[in-house]
Amino acid sequence: MFHLLQVGQELMMSPEYAQAYLSAIAKGFGAALTVMGAGIGIGWIGTQMTINMARQPEIAPNIQTASIILAALIEGATLFALVIIFLI
Repeated sequence: MFHLLQVGQELMMSPEYAQAYLSAIAKGFGAALTVMGAGIGIGWIGTQMTINMARQPEIAPNIQTASIILAALIEGATLFALVIIFLI
């Protein structure tokens, strides 16, 4: 509790500290949202892949290849977004 009061006093005294502190919090939220979005997207791809492979087992290799490519693209976009978040 006392630590929070001390941090609050430092925030009021130093605008540079407040900017750095809030920037770090924003980066953390941005990274968390990026990773959660990628996880949801890849999970959705896996779910739909499993459903479609169960419906049409004869085209399972094609579905699996497309799903792996899509998951790789999502991972690439996630990595790019994380780099941008931490560079700003």
